[in-house]
Amino acid sequence: MPEREQWKKLQEMIAASQRIVFFGGAGVSTESGIPDFRGEKGLYKAKTVYGHSPEAMVSHSFFVNHPQEFYRYYLNEMIYEQAQPNAAHRALARLEKQGKLQAVITQNIDGLHQLAGSRNVLELHGSVHRNYCLNCGAKYGLDFMLQHRQGSLPCCLDCGGLVRPDVVLYEEGLDGHVLSEAERYIRQADCLIIGGTSLAVYPAAGLVRYFQGDRLALINKSVTDFDRHADLLVRDNIGEALDWAVPQ
Repeated sequence: MPEREQWKKLQEMIAASQRIVFFGGAGVSTESGIPDFRGEKGLYKAKTVYGHSPEAMVSHSFFVNHPQEFYRYYLNEMIYEQAQPNAAHRALARLEKQGKLQAVITQNIDGLHQLAGSRNVLELHGSVHRNYCLNCGAKYGLDFMLQHRQGSLPCCLDCGGLVRPDVVLYEEGLDGHVLSEAERYIRQADCLIIGGTSLAVYPAAGLVRYFQGDRLALINKSVTDFDRHADLLVRDNIGEALDWAVPQ
């Protein structure tokens, strides 16, 4: 199917829907210059520079047992504070403003959806913009964490406790409230647009199974196990496809 024909079908699908939900992963942010840390380049860099796999270094046990190494990797490899929203983020914000997009459900932790103007964003894996003291619960923004890129541990200004990012690490469970809200929105959706995710990370990927509508669009350059369930497959850049399909 020619590229523009797929985009046209996506446009028609969006026009025919009133309760759209978008479910996105790392591929949404790569077009803003944020690499997929689980991709080949990220894996290679992690093992050669830091001596561990990305999954190991952003695990709960590594955080507890090797906090210095954890923050060295996290602050230097997982935060891209200069990144700006791309065409996909802006198109989704547009769609929400038009009253058709009910929620953005994201596996990303970069906050770019909110920066683009989206208001109802469910962050399954948390956000780099939220940080808190493990001892007293004091809250800190991203700027505070970035002050510690050179190697000092981020310690609370009130009590001296360790400040950790409000992100879900490997070996940790997702926030139950966020998970149930995501499930509710997907169940009620008449159209589900999935973009930039391999749908391989659980339990987040399992949310797709709650969709009961009749318009499922999958925008992804690589093959996923859910392709056979999609009503529309788009193998193009997610930013270009959404920007074209969502009215200005």
